[in-house]
Amino acid sequence: MRRRKTLLRMISIQRVLVRHGLDDIITATHFLRPLRFLFYLFPKAKDATEPLGKRIRLALIELGPIFVKFGQAVSTRRDLLPPDIADELAMLQDQVPPFPANEAIAILDKAYGRPVGEIFSRFDKEPFAAASIAQVHTAALQDGTEVIVKLLRPGVRQLIDQDLDVMYAIAGLADKYWDTGKRLRPLEVVAEYEKTIIDELDLAREGANTAQLKRNFEGSELLYVPDVYWDYCRPEVLVQERIYGTQISDMDALRKAGVNIQVLAENGVEIFFTQVFRHNFFHADMHPGNIFVLIDDPEKPKYAAVDFGIVGTLSPMDQQYLAGNFLAFFDRDYHRIAKLHIDSGWVPPETRIDELESAVRSVCEPIFNKPLSEISFAQVMIRLFETARRFNMEIQPQLILLQKTLFNIEGLGRELYPQLDLWKTAHPILRQWMADQMGGRAALKRIKEDLPQIRDALRDLPGVVRYLSEQIANDKLHFDVRAPELDDIRKQLKAQQRQRYFLATGATAFVSGVLVLTLGSLAWPGWVLIAAGAAAAVAGRPRA
Repeated sequence: MRRRKTLLRMISIQRVLVRHGLDDIITATHFLRPLRFLFYLFPKAKDATEPLGKRIRLALIELGPIFVKFGQAVSTRRDLLPPDIADELAMLQDQVPPFPANEAIAILDKAYGRPVGEIFSRFDKEPFAAASIAQVHTAALQDGTEVIVKLLRPGVRQLIDQDLDVMYAIAGLADKYWDTGKRLRPLEVVAEYEKTIIDELDLAREGANTAQLKRNFEGSELLYVPDVYWDYCRPEVLVQERIYGTQISDMDALRKAGVNIQVLAENGVEIFFTQVFRHNFFHADMHPGNIFVLIDDPEKPKYAAVDFGIVGTLSPMDQQYLAGNFLAFFDRDYHRIAKLHIDSGWVPPETRIDELESAVRSVCEPIFNKPLSEISFAQVMIRLFETARRFNMEIQPQLILLQKTLFNIEGLGRELYPQLDLWKTAHPILRQWMADQMGGRAALKRIKEDLPQIRDALRDLPGVVRYLSEQIANDKLHFDVRAPELDDIRKQLKAQQRQRYFLATGATAFVSGVLVLTLGSLAWPGWVLIAAGAAAAVAGRPRA
């Protein structure tokens, strides 16, 4: 039954593309070619004379949320698209057709268990913005606080589940029959995307993401995150502070206000790298519809972000490898990049490091020290993917959100300030992060975090040593070892039992003294413990 629904959905997708005059997409898609005979069963395009960009936009809207999100992501890449198509796709960021106001009110009445008029002093029926997953209305709380009310689209979960089935079906075929399918790990990629898109359907989770980002940037001059009004939030309803700012895509308004565009662009890069490396919690849906600029002080513009349904995190190991790769790239250390790829397991261990180094150099060297206006990361990524294919590099599904975010950041930066020196802006941030992670302060922080476990281990150590010594001395702990010296060793262990007590006690006192000196406010107890530990160690030293 499920397979039949998936096949019907695929035919439905083809029908929509044909109806909007996008037949070429089908003929260019290898998987859909066997279904070309269905062209003759479907009505032709309503009006093939409509601009191509408009036809693509309308087709994506009709196909549903997942396709709209694809259009949103692509819309930021004006370096890859003709201007007319980019302009049309940009409309997908917040100009998707809304669902009726009476449905919105019915959702709220059901969510709160009472009429919407009892919750808000004003609820504006005309949507403020409409996107693929949800739409937003403006409103006011009973005390007059201006808010936005975000509501999930009715039936959106069913549509997404249906399209995920299609994606899994295509990914399964790719994994089974496509030569490079194993390396690209399509099923894992779809699974990673499924987690992301399903999380976005829980507006309570989005509220929690918003609150976390607000804490991360508390007091920051770079980014403002709106307040969440938890008393009014539900899984299908999010109520938060209304932001009054200029949309980042409105370049005319920003220039008219005298905004320092260079500072704005550099701040955007700093925000991105701060989120990814310092906070390890980044906004992963940074298309222009979600980014505003507060211009109270045009020389010090401040970002304001909304829509935190999609956020990303990285494992500490991925953070380390990525930061190392970025820094090695900034330093033109291509040997280091190749080594990091092998050490991380992203390429097979038998890869020749000199060959990978040469391949990476040929891709990266031509773009170094160029302004953003002369670089296309998309083109670089394509060449890197070609290099990756040669070395059997596997796609890392956990990094897809980060790659998508970087893709959007580049698109925004290109629009804002094409002369942006990305390397100059990002380099000191990464240097500082690496210093924080590897330096003495980071080591002390880790010791402090592990102090309870260290304390418990040290407290238990004498007992463990005593138990093992008694077991060995009483011949209760047996080793499957056959050697003439074993009897002598047993005799020596009994004589050494007293020495072990001293050594264990000495070690405990010595380590405790070091910790007290490192973390405590008074020095003398630490020195006393170190002296006692040294004395115990001398008393327990092996006898000649």
